[in-house]
Amino acid sequence: MGRYQNYNNNLVDHLNFIPKTSSISFNKKSTYNHTQIMFNFKFPFIILLLLLPLSSSSASFDEAIEVVIERLDAHKPSPLLQVSAAKALLNRLLPTHFSSFEFKIISKDACGGYSCFRITNYKNSSKKSPEISIKGTTAVEIASGLHWYIKYSCGAHVSWDKTGGVQLASIPPPGNLPPVTKEGIMIQRPVPWNYYQNVVTSSYTYVWWDWERWEKEIDWMALQGINLPLAFTGQETIWQKVFMDFNISAQDLNNFFGGPAFLAWARMGNLHAWGGPLSQNWLDQQLVLQKQILSRMIELGMTPVLPSFSGNVPAALRDIFPSANITRLGDWNTVNGNPRWCCTYLLDPSDPLFIQIGEAFIKKQIKEYGDVTDIYNCDTFNENSPPTNDPTYISTLGSAVYEAMAKADKDAVWLMQGWLFYSDSSFWKPPQMKALLHSVPFGKMIVLDLFADVKPVWESSSQFYGTPYVWCMLHNFGGNIEMYGVLDTLASGPIDARVSQNSTMVGVGMCMEGTEHNPVVYELMPEMAFRKDKVHVEEWLRIYSRRRYGKVVKQAESAWEILHRSIYNCSDGIADHNTDYIVKFPDWDPYLNIYSTFPKHNLITMHSNRRSMLAESDSTLPQPHMWYSATNAIDALKLFIDAGEDLSGSLTYRYDLVDLTRQVLSKLANQVYLDVLFAFQHKDLKELESNSQKFEQIIIDIDELLASDDNFLLGTWLESAKKLALTPSEKRQYEWNARTQVTMWYDTTKTNQSQLHDYANKFWSGLLVDYYLPRASMYFKRLSESLKDNKTFEIVEWRKEWISYSNKWQQDTKVYPVKARGDAHAISKSLFLKYFGSK
Repeated sequence: MGRYQNYNNNLVDHLNFIPKTSSISFNKKSTYNHTQIMFNFKFPFIILLLLLPLSSSSASFDEAIEVVIERLDAHKPSPLLQVSAAKALLNRLLPTHFSSFEFKIISKDACGGYSCFRITNYKNSSKKSPEISIKGTTAVEIASGLHWYIKYSCGAHVSWDKTGGVQLASIPPPGNLPPVTKEGIMIQRPVPWNYYQNVVTSSYTYVWWDWERWEKEIDWMALQGINLPLAFTGQETIWQKVFMDFNISAQDLNNFFGGPAFLAWARMGNLHAWGGPLSQNWLDQQLVLQKQILSRMIELGMTPVLPSFSGNVPAALRDIFPSANITRLGDWNTVNGNPRWCCTYLLDPSDPLFIQIGEAFIKKQIKEYGDVTDIYNCDTFNENSPPTNDPTYISTLGSAVYEAMAKADKDAVWLMQGWLFYSDSSFWKPPQMKALLHSVPFGKMIVLDLFADVKPVWESSSQFYGTPYVWCMLHNFGGNIEMYGVLDTLASGPIDARVSQNSTMVGVGMCMEGTEHNPVVYELMPEMAFRKDKVHVEEWLRIYSRRRYGKVVKQAESAWEILHRSIYNCSDGIADHNTDYIVKFPDWDPYLNIYSTFPKHNLITMHSNRRSMLAESDSTLPQPHMWYSATNAIDALKLFIDAGEDLSGSLTYRYDLVDLTRQVLSKLANQVYLDVLFAFQHKDLKELESNSQKFEQIIIDIDELLASDDNFLLGTWLESAKKLALTPSEKRQYEWNARTQVTMWYDTTKTNQSQLHDYANKFWSGLLVDYYLPRASMYFKRLSESLKDNKTFEIVEWRKEWISYSNKWQQDTKVYPVKARGDAHAISKSLFLKYFGSK
């Protein structure tokens, strides 16, 4: 049967690729010099030996490891509390099998010095005793072991509720669980950390969550082995307490904090006051929620990452401390530099006041939450370059940022997003990078290689010049809904980085801007935290299909083979931000570009020659990302529809079917939009109106499709926002925040859309027919009138009409459904026949 014995008939033939153990030999009694460590380390905590200065050759390796272990483990709760937390998770996930598993915390010594989980058959098993024993170094490892067992021994599947939820029907009833091999299974972490979240995920995904939803998320995190999550909720309440100690009034803070849906960017100093102010109700609720979040994370043995001071301060601080070195930053994406929202204030890290505020903030967190972590996030220079590229100055700034942490927590470690090294690479050359990375005691900084799945920085920076880093997948922007992935890279990239020469990689991570989409991606990526070797994706997907749908369905497996080669095999190096024309309609004047020529690289794979007449000019026509053959996606959809006869009632299947149908039709709409422009440029009124109607009908059809699945509804987003409100005014404010973030995002004028319009676009039923459809209809109507009346297309007039409509929609309070209606399979099948015939 291979190394990994399995008794589920659907899986047994395909498990040979799964390792029984990822053990790596290591002699803990050996003493290594620095060169040997950098070339030969395998032990997960060896990397953190870098906590010692490079010149410190006197301290032995074993002593350094003990220091690291003591620091990391000091905040962990007792084994009894962790086991209790793991059992509570089991009861929420699989209450019928609560007595079927034995959980136990074990030491790293029992795992060869690693963090690990061990799965064995329970000794002396009887009808009333447990059947399977799962032991782990923390409750996270126990939960990971549980997940591994139900995945690879029972053929189960766990994903977010909004991506189809769990498939547990394949798990045999209590008393009939499949045993593992006699020697059991031991899986060790090859790197110590599995990081989770982006600093903006809190706004794009979590903003309206209550404890009930957070509890499910933390369970999901534990099952996926995440042990280093960001914990950013409620920080405004801490800042309120801190700034009031510095004589900042509540009114001053009203102009400082952003609204609920825009807090992430107010925290980073990109904007202020937009969507605000924050009510005291909000501040109090979020602090309570944060304490619940932290308590659960800690019970499960996770190490939460808390925020720290980046220098972003209220304007009023200038008046209270007139001699402080406070500068006003430049504009960040407002339409016309409106100071009501833009141009925030930054306290220079070299100013003594910076350290005072930074220290006060961390101390205030410790007072509120307890001493729960040593790891703090700070991104002072995220999309905000220092005033000079002088390495000495940059080093001084970095030292001050860290000192503000260390004054309050002597063991503090600065965790920094490495996005700046990619997004602002023209500034961050090697001297500047080294100055920042080496400005703190060596090993006291960990960098998130945020975009390593597409643009890895570690390769071009000599492993961040010796600084420990986490190999991260960014994957998603703005919480857009788009089937997309780089599965082969995920299955190999972290391994290549870890075994590379002089590697300083200390973890893997997921840093998506928004969650709850592409479940296949978010199952494979966290699994790499437990993988010593590369994963054979084609084989992994075959098992994934069987687990996700609960049975073997050949059409589904064949569809996933196609999806692996197409949608989930993006290799063009382009960040996938969904700019399909339905959800990001171009603000583009075809009249001005009537005589220009279309670029050689056509954005549509299936196209007619006549589209080569279309144009890009100085007023560039946006090109939606298209990295695969549309024909392949249509073929996969046909297989998915055919699989429906065997998968009726499967929520995971329904989600995937709706998502793929949506994607195929959205790409078709991109082609139809180009047909409209072609007809306009050739003054073909009949074709223009025909294709305009077709584009609009596709929007209507997709909306009906999305309405057939609970997970693609605008109403869910809006109702979750309103649910948090305690007063009528809060209800209106929260709904406006929710509507604005997913549409116009930021400020407008009468004739200028927000520069961030549609950044957080969503394929949600209700949003398509009430927002995207009117926008396209207004535009096409004016194109048609231009041809009919032989007059210039007046794009400014369209902007006026559209922006006015958008502003009213953002302020509207129409109630949208929160329950699905219609038969997803029947709708998808009908739409396939309508647009692709009997292909």
